[in-house]
Amino acid sequence: MELSNNPRELYQERIEQILDSVLLIQNPEYLSEAMRYSILGGGKRIRAILVYATGEALKTKLDTLDSAAAAIEMLHAYSLVHDDLPCMDDDDLRRGKPTTHIAFDEATAVLAGDALQTSAFELLSEPTDGICAENQLKILNILATASGVNGMVKGQAIDLAAVGKTISESELEEMHLNKTGALIKASVLMASYCNSNSDSAIAEAQRVKLADYATAIGLAFQVQDDILDIQSDTQTLGKQQGADIAAGKPTYPSIIGMEAAKKKLFNLHDKALHSLKEFGHEADLLREIADFIVKRIA
Repeated sequence: MELSNNPRELYQERIEQILDSVLLIQNPEYLSEAMRYSILGGGKRIRAILVYATGEALKTKLDTLDSAAAAIEMLHAYSLVHDDLPCMDDDDLRRGKPTTHIAFDEATAVLAGDALQTSAFELLSEPTDGICAENQLKILNILATASGVNGMVKGQAIDLAAVGKTISESELEEMHLNKTGALIKASVLMASYCNSNSDSAIAEAQRVKLADYATAIGLAFQVQDDILDIQSDTQTLGKQQGADIAAGKPTYPSIIGMEAAKKKLFNLHDKALHSLKEFGHEADLLREIADFIVKRIA
């Protein structure tokens, strides 16, 4: 197989290999198989690639980023497994294949999600060369905060409560900054602490700019999702097209209109790139990711 020269694709291949090696088959086998099914062999790996891209921007040693990249993907995969459950979004298709509760059963899907979540923190708690104990605690805290009641879980709760209701644009933004944006921002901030120079004044100033970048692309990711839910098709998306509309969920096109949603998408893209203006070529992959998010078709 010919290997890609595209940095984004190379990091995608790298994280697939790491996840494959971390999530070994063990007893009970059916649970391990469900975990591997839920996370391997698909997905854009945006969050893991963001970890590596941020590391590039900060000139961080590659090996120190692997645990953070794998952990964020485990956390994301757990959230998808649980979001797809009948008691949540009740989806049958994810990444072009049956969702975990369809491929296995509902109880196994719940356990697989639980195990992926805790495995993420288990991995992050293991000592890593090049990351001091203080920074390791900061990384753990960033992921815990982003995934819990002040982050992703909060966003999902707002999402469920908003079904069939009319909400404002600001309320929709709050929902998505938590449900989708929190983990994207965590990807960047976690990587910023995988560096021995992370406590300097320069590093803190860079972290503020990187956080602004991540907030913008996190929201842009969801705006584009809302647009694609209307303008794409099931085969391209790898999940049911029109699912949000059918479920009565508020989206940017439904609240502000398609034209305004597209304008918001490009404004967020510009804001993300502006946040990186003080970085040189070392942040080019971050810029490419911002481009990919607004131009993606799935």
